[in-house]
Formats: sequence, C-alpha cells, structure tokens
Amino acid sequence: MTDEGTSGPRVFRPTLAATLTTIPAIAVMLGLGTWQLQRMAWKTDLIARVAERVTTPPVALPVALDDPAAWEFRSVTLSGQFQNDHEMLLLARPRQGQAGYEVMTPFQRADGGGVVLVNRGFVPMDKRASASRAAGRVEGPTSLRGIVRLPQSAGLFQPDNAPGAEVWMRADPAAMAAARSLGPVAPFLVEAQPGQAPGGLPAGIEPRVELPNNHGQYAATWYGLAATLAVVYVLSQRKRRRDGDDTNRQAA
Repeated sequence: MTDEGTSGPRVFRPTLAATLTTIPAIAVMLGLGTWQLQRMAWKTDLIARVAERVTTPPVALPVALDDPAAWEFRSVTLSGQFQNDHEMLLLARPRQGQAGYEVMTPFQRADGGGVVLVNRGFVPMDKRASASRAAGRVEGPTSLRGIVRLPQSAGLFQPDNAPGAEVWMRADPAAMAAARSLGPVAPFLVEAQPGQAPGGLPAGIEPRVELPNNHGQYAATWYGLAATLAVVYVLSQRKRRRDGDDTNRQAA
C-alpha cells in the first residue's frame, strides 16, 4: 500500500525562510574560517620572529624602554645587585615530574635603570626556604643574562593572585612591588638563563616561546560547520514531487 500522491521523486524546493536563515549563517562561518587562516599566517610569522629574537646574541638592556613590547623575548644582559631579602615565590609548572616554585627577586640595576624583577628559575618544594639553598644566594654586584618577558594576564581557568598570599599565581611586577614596598619597578620581567646560580639553584629558565598556534584547527572547524549546514539545508529542503505536479506543468 502506498500513500496517494507521494510516489514521485524528491526535488529541491527551498523555502524563503530557510534560505534567508541558512545562507547568511554559512557566509559568516566561511568568513570566520578565512579569518582564522589569516590569523594562522600571522601567528606563524610571529613565532618565527620570536624564535629569532631568543637566539640572537644578548645586548645590554637599555636604561629605559619606551616600548617594552618591542623588547619581549630579546636576550639581554644587565648588571646590579639582587635584593635577596625581598625574593618572592611564583607557582611553577612541574619540572621533570617535580612540583615547585620559581624565585622572583628584585634586581637593582647599576646603570640607573631602577629595579627590575628577575625570575631566577625553578626550585623544588623542599627548597622553598631561602636558607635551604644558601649556596645560590648571590650577594654584592653581579651581572646576568636573561630574556625580557612581559607579564601575562590570568588565564580563563587560572586562579588569580590573592592579596597577601605567600605564593603568587602569576607574575605581576606592580602588585609584587607594592606587596614588598619596593617602590617603582620596571613593567617587565627578566628571566635569568640557566647556569648562573652557584650551587645550581635557582635553576634559571630555558628560553621558552609559549605561543600556541591552533588557528588551523579553528579554521577547519568553521569550514566543517559551514559544509554541514549546507548539506542539512539541501536535504531538509528536498520535497517529494507529487503526481499532479507534472500534469499541472504540462497544462501550463
């Protein structure tokens, strides 16, 4: 038994409402996919430029930086003296499966450039107290080499700093200086490179470029969504031709 008038083939007959809804949505998705491809090209170029900065020979850090962003990831040298009594701890990522901290120490520059916070690198949790790593305490005038870094804002799922906490979640030069009554400090950090601490701790920080480039995946997602919506639109707007349709056309 067959339904009357439903034996004909399906034909594409889109409604105006479906078309006005679907076509703009597909256009937006295609535009977002193309934008992500452009972002991918920009990020690829940025990563290459940052990698070049990190590997260039170090230069003396200028007394004043009018544009700190132009110096981020640059390898620099500076001379002065650590203010060891004001060191602070920054929660670090596990290193070789070992939890720990990064030691942030104010550094009074000898060239009149003021105070800059130096990230001296990783120490394990059992070396949290400064006295437990006395061999790495550098007193008096010294020189160091490191990488200029700008402080990062808190991530979406990263806990932010808590006023008065003993361990900082992220580096914040202004807030750290205020907590230690240091006065003005540079709005950037210097990450000390490894091999500069007597006794090996703090361990310093290998030059690191943390610039994820997932824009290709995002572009594929948007293009995939556009293709899926187009298929759904076509299939949903295919209607079964009724037997009387051909007769009506012939009569017309």
